[in-house]
Amino acid sequence: MWDYPHPHTLSVSPQPGDIDGLNHTNNAVYVKWCEQVAWSHSEHLGLTLDDYRRLDRAMAIRRSEYDYLLATYLGEPLTIGTWLVARGGNAGSASMERRFQIVRSSDGATVLRGRWELVCIQLSNGRVRRMPEEFVDAYVSAVVSDGS
Repeated sequence: MWDYPHPHTLSVSPQPGDIDGLNHTNNAVYVKWCEQVAWSHSEHLGLTLDDYRRLDRAMAIRRSEYDYLLATYLGEPLTIGTWLVARGGNAGSASMERRFQIVRSSDGATVLRGRWELVCIQLSNGRVRRMPEEFVDAYVSAVVSDGS
């Protein structure tokens, strides 16, 4: 069912405010859920927003892509999985990639796939910087291969 092994997961279910005029989950809600599972994963790996501020570094989204494959509806149980995926370059460089997959619990169908290209920035000036050692220690050990 999952595109990669051992996803970090979050269970969600569309609520009334998540449903749009077409009577299905609004696309912006999926983006919000991806952000929520990404922060949950980062915290699980030991890096919080407070750590980002303390280190004056953050992983910022440079590019995002979402493939909306199937509609979901009010109250439908879903599971969001996320992974950090190997991209070219050296561990600890300034960039990495995060992937997402949302699966419908009732039949295991994938309803969304997404990805973020992330770059490490210095919060105080917005400039690209290498990942600090704490980022490398937390994130690089969690990276899975994209199989290519």
